[in-house]
Formats: sequence, structure tokens, C-alpha cells
Amino acid sequence: MYTKHGHLSYCTNIHAGENWTDHFDALTKYFPEIKQAVSPDEPMGIGLRLSNIASEELIKTANLEEFRNWLKDQKAYVFTMNGFPYGGFHHTRVKEQVHAPDWTTRERVTYTKRLFDILMNLLPEGMEGGVSTSPISYRYWFENDAAQQKARETGTACIAEIALYLVQIANFSGVVMHLDIEPEPDGILETGTEFLEWFNNELLAVAVPLIQTEFDVPTHHAEEMVKTHIRICYDVCHFAVGYEPLTEMVEKFRENGIKIGKIQVSAALKAILPAHPDTRKSVIDAFRKFNEPVYLHQVVAKNNGHIKRYRDLPDALNDAQPATETEWRAHFHVPIAEKKFGDLESTQDAITEVLELQKKSPFTHQLEVETYTWEVIPGQLRLPIEQSIIKELNWAKSILEN
Repeated sequence: MYTKHGHLSYCTNIHAGENWTDHFDALTKYFPEIKQAVSPDEPMGIGLRLSNIASEELIKTANLEEFRNWLKDQKAYVFTMNGFPYGGFHHTRVKEQVHAPDWTTRERVTYTKRLFDILMNLLPEGMEGGVSTSPISYRYWFENDAAQQKARETGTACIAEIALYLVQIANFSGVVMHLDIEPEPDGILETGTEFLEWFNNELLAVAVPLIQTEFDVPTHHAEEMVKTHIRICYDVCHFAVGYEPLTEMVEKFRENGIKIGKIQVSAALKAILPAHPDTRKSVIDAFRKFNEPVYLHQVVAKNNGHIKRYRDLPDALNDAQPATETEWRAHFHVPIAEKKFGDLESTQDAITEVLELQKKSPFTHQLEVETYTWEVIPGQLRLPIEQSIIKELNWAKSILEN
């Protein structure tokens, strides 16, 4: 739905299914009830997730036409897409494979271009569109710094190719779209600071000459083109897990002329770890209930003023006794409308901080609730999926409108 602070919707990666028929069936089943509850009289946007297989099917003319007609009938529109998970995202072990194929591959480039081709055909006239994506790759796939650096260079060149592609589309059609890169724990670009350094020192060095050569424009003009079409996806969960200063990072992006493509409204788990063994065990046991085999749940611990990173929740649980660790934050997208989970809390306050900043000084037009873990969270937190989405959207809307 459109609020005075931007387009607000939810990401359809919440729904299982990897082909277009499955995606469309889920939309037709759940979206009308959700829209009726949260935006009955006004058009409502959709944050569309398409697997590679679904994108190959949807781009066919007949399927696109059918979907456009359905959107019109529902008073709905697509303004953002999630292009991070390429393959299976439910009912299978995802873990680090969410990055595969990564930005070192032609498969990732081809898939992402196809998503933009679809989005260009779905966007309402005059509206910008974005596709969020992986932060180049998963850093632990590379055996040493040299291998990781080679992956950075290859991935950067591929992302520069996408920038050129989007400039070409904008020049031809007038449609402005952007690739929104999503830093996350254990990605090659893990934090907002790493993204900022990469953008200024690596991406611009590759993408600016590429665009200058193609369009014969001055350096400053080519740089503005890159900054228009390559942006950061501000996933609040990911920033909170890494203890990043939320408002300060937004200001740093502004100072550097880097745009935020969208806010992914999401929450992580957190808890203070008591020193007393009994109360500490109770908190650790509470985290243990969220240990499940589908998604990566990296943990970032505070340890004597330093940060310690664990690749997954089981690694942290196996190292839970040192009393020097005083806080854990876990990459587990928990329901955003809930503050407490027994001995644990969510990073809901981080969402409130970011949305209040958006209200005061807007930095994007796209806001997408992204809680995709409903099938794997402890049973007492589960509601029917449409009720869950409605509750989350209404909570986010209440923050934006109050």
C-alpha cells in the first residue's frame, strides 16, 4: 500500500513453491484477503519473489499478460522484487546455498537481467523499481584471501554489467530501476561499512569507465548513473545483528551519495547473557528452540567489548559457556510485531528507529516486510499465514502513520 512515507508491502518469499504456477497460486490464494484487511480501498503493492524457474516461466508473453490483468483486477502493483534466492527457498536445506549461484557466475547475471525485464513490464508508469540481491557471495566458500579477492573482482565486474544494462533500459524506455545489494552476515559484503568501502573503491572504479565508454559522458555523469542504478538494500535485521549504528549508517550513505533502494523491515533475535550459570543456561536454552536445519542463523556475540561471529546457531550453542560473552544477536527473521519471546527479545526497536528516521527524513520509497521463517519458527508463534502477514503490515503501518 502507499503511505505518505513510501510503498509498504510484504515479500512473497514467505510463500513456498518454486515455479510460476506455485507462486501465482499462492498470490491468488492469500493476497486478496491481505489487501482487504490492510488496504481495502487503495491500490496495494507486492514485493515479488521469483525463483529462476518461475522467472523463466513468467517472462513468457501469455503468463505476463495474465499476471498484469490479475494485478489490475486486484488493484495491485509490483514495485520491488527479491532476487536474492535463485533456487529452492522452502522445504529444503537452504543455509549458505541461498547465495548460489553467486555473482561470479553468468547464471546470476542472466537471472537478474531477466528479473529486471519482468519488472519493467509490471511497474506502474512513472514508478521506480528495485531488485534486491546477494552481497556478491558467501565468504567462507573461498579458501584464502586471494581467492576471495578474485571473487570480489569477478562479482564487481558482473554488477557493473548490470549497472550498464539498467542505464541502457532507462535511456531507451525512461524506466528507472536499481539493483539493491543486501549486506548480510558472512556475505563478502557483510556490513554497511563494507558495502560503502566496496562501492567507493571497487565498484565505481569498474562501472564508471564502462558507462563512459558506452555513452561518452563525463566522469561525474557516469558516477551519477552508477549511483542511480546500484543501491543498498537496508535490511534492518542484518544491520541490527551486526550492532551497526542504524541512523549513523543512513547518514554515511547520504554523505557519499549512495541511495538506499529499499528498507527490508525485519527483526532478529537478541538477548543479554547473564553471568550466573542457571539464568545463563535458561537464555541459551531459549535460543536452542530456534535451532532449525533450513536457514543460516549466524550469531554475533559481544565479548569483552569485541565482536565475535559464529557461522550458524549450532556453532554458538556449542560455545555458549564462556562468561565473557555478554550478548547474542542471531540472524533469525522473527515476527516484527513481537517484542518478547520468553527469555529472548527481538530487535524490534531497530525497526522503530529506522522507520522514525524514514518519517523524519525519507531516504527511500520502498518498504518491504520480510519475515520468511513462519514454517520453521517454534509452533506457538505460528498463525495462519494470511493473519501473520496482516498483523505485520498493520504493525509497520502504525509506526509509519503515528
